[in-house]
Amino acid sequence: MERRIAIITGAGSGIGRAAALALWEAGYSLALAGRREEKLQETVAEAGVSPERALVLPTDVTDRLAVARLFTATKVRYGRLDLLFNNAGMGAPPLPLEDLSEEQWQRVVAVNLTGVFWCTQEAFKLMKAQRPRGGRIINNGSISAQVPRPHSAPYTATKHALTGLTKSTALDGRAHDIACGQIDIGNARTEMTERMERGILQANGELAVEPTMDARNVADAVVYMANLPLSANVLFITVMATGMPYVGRG
Repeated sequence: MERRIAIITGAGSGIGRAAALALWEAGYSLALAGRREEKLQETVAEAGVSPERALVLPTDVTDRLAVARLFTATKVRYGRLDLLFNNAGMGAPPLPLEDLSEEQWQRVVAVNLTGVFWCTQEAFKLMKAQRPRGGRIINNGSISAQVPRPHSAPYTATKHALTGLTKSTALDGRAHDIACGQIDIGNARTEMTERMERGILQANGELAVEPTMDARNVADAVVYMANLPLSANVLFITVMATGMPYVGRG
């Protein structure tokens, strides 16, 4: 079987880097997208893969032309695209809803929702035209696609919207052998979750330390979804630290 090709956004750290390492182990060649080239190069160096299996493409997903260049470069280098992992995301400062600025709101919407849409559009163009046609798109939804944390309106709103985009993508891709699913992640241990191990604001106003899990657990789930035949799809999957305060009250 020919080597499969994937694009990962936000591949320079956290979940994106963990997914890249796992997909390389599974035999993929990858195009890595992110804002900081040095962080993308660190991901490649950590994997120790051969140069032909890694394409580093600094990309701001809010820039539609930059996104188009990302997919064009991937096609030129590898000839096709089998998997897009829409992983890039960001949050706003944990402020009361009424204190958030227009710029803070718009930036989160641009990265978490509009950027995913630009990438999905470009993936559709490639996947519909290539032979054999089709491919898979995985969106990083987050637990916040299901329930909010305090002071997280922009992040929560965009992740809930991403759930709708995942469903629409799955429906519109059906006729073209394009599968789309969403992975909702809770407390994977990355730079972003360090504050959870120090204590994070709960719905009752208290601060509490929350359990975390190894990001590799998420990466393994991404590989599982990616390796399914296109006749099967995981529409939604939740991977979370067992002890985190998500199920239940208080």
